[in-house]
Amino acid sequence: MGMTGIEIFKLLPKTNCGECGAPTCLAFAMNLASGKAELDQCPYVSEETKKILAEQSAPPIRTVNIGTGDYAIEVGGELVQFRHEKTFNNPTGIGCLITSDEDDASIQGKIERFKALQFERVGVMMRPELFALLDKSNDPANFKAFVEKIMGMTDASLILMSPNPQVMEAALEVAKDRKPLIYAVTMKNGPKMAPLAKKYGCPVVARGDGQLDTVIKITQNLLKMEIKDVVIDTGARDLKTQFTHNVMIRRAALVDRFRPLGFPTIVFANEMASSLEEETLVAATFIAKYGGIVILSDLQPHSVYPLLLQRLNIFTDPQRPMTTEPGIYPINNPDENSPVLVTCNFSLTYFIVSGEIEACRQPAWLLVKDTEGLSVMTAWAAGKFSGEDVGMFVKKCGIGDKIKHKSIVIPGYAAAISGELEEELGGWNVVVGPREASQIPKFLKVFKPE
Repeated sequence: MGMTGIEIFKLLPKTNCGECGAPTCLAFAMNLASGKAELDQCPYVSEETKKILAEQSAPPIRTVNIGTGDYAIEVGGELVQFRHEKTFNNPTGIGCLITSDEDDASIQGKIERFKALQFERVGVMMRPELFALLDKSNDPANFKAFVEKIMGMTDASLILMSPNPQVMEAALEVAKDRKPLIYAVTMKNGPKMAPLAKKYGCPVVARGDGQLDTVIKITQNLLKMEIKDVVIDTGARDLKTQFTHNVMIRRAALVDRFRPLGFPTIVFANEMASSLEEETLVAATFIAKYGGIVILSDLQPHSVYPLLLQRLNIFTDPQRPMTTEPGIYPINNPDENSPVLVTCNFSLTYFIVSGEIEACRQPAWLLVKDTEGLSVMTAWAAGKFSGEDVGMFVKKCGIGDKIKHKSIVIPGYAAAISGELEEELGGWNVVVGPREASQIPKFLKVFKPE
């Protein structure tokens, strides 16, 4: 929270009733300040206090929800300037532009590629989420029909783009339930465009003219109207200026707590480059540097896939390794005579090992032991991949009911546990496998369980 325990304590009823689970109100206040308790645990706190604490505990960069269903995204909600300080929370949304005058073949191609661009890596589904629909007709009926057409072709989250409030409202009448992002409120159209965000309950973009001062005036006006779900487009369309603006916005929000800039940003990479390759580089820059949403002119696998990987890496908590669920994983339809291998539940290790087994087409059982996300060597050094622990896991996981033999292959880097593991399992043949996963196919071709 933004307030200290003592500051929170001053707002509490001070009954010391204990109904919240803490012995005193002061203890409860300290728990609130450290994030170990929720305010609704106190049955006597006033509505005024709830409002004050809710405002103080809100992230300095507002979390904005866009879309509904499987493709809904959250942007903003960030708490730190640098990833190593804690973690970045809400991954950058990746989208593609479609214009209302685009031919059917082009539109169909973009949507088909959008649907196909889904990749699973370390247990996470990676894919783009958005389409930005740009009106070129300035005709309410035309844009409404165009938006309906796209909605019938995809469940993607939408950004509706028109400077004309009448055109925008026509599209919102059919798209409001999809909670699209309205693009955009400017100094010129603000009095008529801003009320649409409130009327239809949709987030809105505050678009400047390339100057932060203009954006600040727009967001201040929106806040006065109690429109809080805002995304910022400063209007800059060159890499250096946009980069500078993103850094200044993040710093103003986090360090200075400057509320008018406490919002996520959107970057139109398609307007900042002359080719898809250059757009990809621009998008990569702003996935790394504070872009809440990046928009491309097209969705091509060679462009989108590296952006998705970059996003996954940047928005993975550096203090908490990605893990795979412990258990038994059958690969290539193993039977009772297939070999059994054991590894750790660090996701990268699991996917490398399982990938090598799948690639060689040798049936096998892969046992994944919980090592709290540590790699084999690190887990062994930390005492989380010992012979005793692995032995207990093998006994309890149920692999003995699936095989006739009693052989188990351990990673080469954990060779030191083989003796202890044999004692723990009693009667099992413990085989030390390759040190490197790339050697597993060659090993499995000659290995015969006993």
